[in-house]
Parts: sequence; structure tokens; C-alpha cells
Amino acid sequence: MKFETTPIAGVAIIDLELREDDRGFFARSFCQDEFAEHGLLPDVVQCNISYNYEAGTLRGMHYQLPPATEAKLVRCIAGAIVDQIVDLRPDSPTYLQHVSVELSAKNRRALYVPPMFGHGYQTLVPDTEVMYQVSERYTPGQERGLRHDDPALGLSWPVPITKISEKDANWPLLELSGAAR
Repeated sequence: MKFETTPIAGVAIIDLELREDDRGFFARSFCQDEFAEHGLLPDVVQCNISYNYEAGTLRGMHYQLPPATEAKLVRCIAGAIVDQIVDLRPDSPTYLQHVSVELSAKNRRALYVPPMFGHGYQTLVPDTEVMYQVSERYTPGQERGLRHDDPALGLSWPVPITKISEKDANWPLLELSGAAR
């Protein structure tokens, strides 16, 4: 695996190192030791898959509060997404800054999302499937979210939103809720 750092500490984009032959390729997509060597939380307690029918579907921006904060390793295994994460660590010099990356079945990239980051993505094509490994179990009482269109975040989505859950569309604005702190 090739680990690419980003301007936000703790966030990594991970590319596969393909070992190809006449059958196709083999690649390691996760290794606890390599993740730990790069300062990334190597624990996985849950794996999730999300399937999306339409291009423009938006899921997020989700996070969990302590003691159930989650690190995620997100990979698009069919189709394509733009994945965006927002730094919600109160003492971080990059608080409320974001990273955006295209993940697709074609580029086979993954995004490592540290704990206390809002996470969401938008599908770029129909029939898109996303898989993510998570360091903590889903804990409904600790779940929170950010509005995808909150002016305090400055997120830009590449295509018109065609589908979004009522819950995701109605997270409170940061300015009104102070939800992230």
C-alpha cells in the first residue's frame, strides 16, 4: 500500500500496490501493522457496505462522539463517489477544514478518516457501492451529523443532490447548534 498524507494531520489517502500477472492482480488493502506504522488507528470492529441506486445520492455528514468515536477506512468497490471529511477535533489547527477525494472502483483508492471527523459522500454514477471498515461499533446515542450545505463548512458537491435522507438533510447548522464542540 502507498500512503499519501494530506494537509490535515491524521488523514491519509491509500493506493494499492498491484502485483499483476496474466490472471489479473493481487493487492493488500489493509494491514494492521502498516496502518500503525503510519500512525493510523489499526482497529477494525465492524465492516459496512452501502449501495446507492442513483447518481447524486448524498450520505452524511456523520460522526460519533466519545467514547464511541470511529476511525473509518472507506473504499468505493463499484461506481464512483466524492468523499468529504471535516475535522471536528476541537483543539486541531485544522478545525472545520475538510479533505475531498474521488474514490472509485476504477482508481481503487481508499480514504482513512480519523476519529472526530464528519464523513459523507456523494455518488457520481448510478449503482455505486461503498465499503468501510470501522474502528468502533455504531452507537446510536453517540451519533451526530453536520449539514452537507452548512455555510460554516464550505463543502462543494460535484453534482446536484438527487437523494438524501430526511435525517441527513435536517442536521442543525453549526452556528446554531455548536454540535461539533
